[in-house]
Amino acid sequence: MSTALALKNTEIDDLYAQLEALPERLTGEIIDGQLYTQPRPAGPHASAGSILQIEIGAPYDRGRGGPGGWRIIIEPELHFVRDTQVLVPDIAGWRRERLPTIPRDQRFEVVPDWVCEILSPSTARKDRTRKMPLYARYGVAWLWLVDPLAHTLEAFALEQGRWVVIGQYGDQTEANIPPFQEIALQLADLWAET
Repeated sequence: MSTALALKNTEIDDLYAQLEALPERLTGEIIDGQLYTQPRPAGPHASAGSILQIEIGAPYDRGRGGPGGWRIIIEPELHFVRDTQVLVPDIAGWRRERLPTIPRDQRFEVVPDWVCEILSPSTARKDRTRKMPLYARYGVAWLWLVDPLAHTLEAFALEQGRWVVIGQYGDQTEANIPPFQEIALQLADLWAET
């Protein structure tokens, strides 16, 4: 049993209260009974997230130049087990039939179909070693890791509860990457110009 699941309700409530009380300049997550905080994203991270939201959101969320049928959300607060595992991916996507309406509060309790973590020096280790296993445990079907400083995008698919690499991209000009393979993603647009 994970640490988070062994916590008492009062401990869970206390942790979530701490998360809610964080200043706006910090993002918080509860992973296995521990509160993690990080500052708002730096420029390269924020830029890559904005570009991905535009490039994927227009054709998939809005249906402009693409198939539609998805909800693409920036930094949703995912609750895998009510307030015991609270993760905030940089971007997440749900097929509309699985998330027909957006929650009224900040809690997204439906497991996303796709998540994207944009790596930064301060979060890369946590994204890979703490969050990736939780995304697999709760059944997220696709995961992308984007590193705007290293100019890489790694794409994974969940197969029998384990992540399988389905693509590693860097030097290519463009790529068609599941689950959004209907569009050609312009990779150079994601890389940091520092």
